[in-house]
Amino acid sequence: MEANEQLVNFCKEHQIICLTNQSMKDYTSFEIGGNAKVMVKPSSIEQIQQVMRFCQSADLNPLIIGNGSDLLVCDEGIFRPIVQIGSLFSNIRIENGNQLVCEAGVSLAKACTFAWQHSLTGMEFAYGIPGNVGGAVYMNAGAYGGEMKDIVSCVKHVTLSGEIETLCGDACDFGYRHSAYTDNGYCIAEVRFQLSEGDSDKIRAKMDELMNRRKSKQPLEYPSAGSTFKRPVGDYASALIDRCGLKGRCVGGAMVSEKHAGFLINYNQATCADVLALVKIVQDEVKEKTGYALECEIKHITD
Repeated sequence: MEANEQLVNFCKEHQIICLTNQSMKDYTSFEIGGNAKVMVKPSSIEQIQQVMRFCQSADLNPLIIGNGSDLLVCDEGIFRPIVQIGSLFSNIRIENGNQLVCEAGVSLAKACTFAWQHSLTGMEFAYGIPGNVGGAVYMNAGAYGGEMKDIVSCVKHVTLSGEIETLCGDACDFGYRHSAYTDNGYCIAEVRFQLSEGDSDKIRAKMDELMNRRKSKQPLEYPSAGSTFKRPVGDYASALIDRCGLKGRCVGGAMVSEKHAGFLINYNQATCADVLALVKIVQDEVKEKTGYALECEIKHITD
């Protein structure tokens, strides 16, 4: 019996939701990708521990995902098991007056709304960022002058061997689109945000203002993985791409957005190959015409 099949049986025995042959188009904001052979959906930190321990014992290398909002999955699909941290693992609570504690599957929209409802400020910048809390911390997501590093107090995770540990402060190693978790392969389980008391009307107004800015400037009507490229030192990826006349450039069903050049969009049933080819065109032309080497922010997932 091969290891993936053993994992399916293990999950069935332990009443952990485990699905097979799931289209990754349904689990990524790009709506691109082949099938996942096995997808596990834990609903508690204990289930995450069980799955991680089994995978280590079976020499499996699980891919941990959240809402898939920055993923570009290969067309051939994923054979390694996927552990999807989503809505089944999304409890949220307030502690110590102004600390917001979220399980990793909580969406950023839910977390921001919960903070507003409890008159807690500091998280408004994250309203409208697609994805969940775990993924946001993993990549130190940010927008409009704020980043996760500004508000994260501690992060609880499950190691590859199934142990529960916590990182706080500098140990999280936050940088531009980076954290300790981009390097260690651990599964983020819970995040503690340190917020401040605020005026609920002002908090709501700020959230609405930022959402309106997103809608007016970003191609939210099309599937995408958000900003495709990281911000280069000294300039902005979108400005460089625009100056190179690349808005509207297409490969297959992938296009450089005409609304925001920093977004590559799936405008007509794009494949992963389409997007990768378009990424290379953009990188090559920007390098040739401006001297800047653009680095991808989206994560290309292969087996």
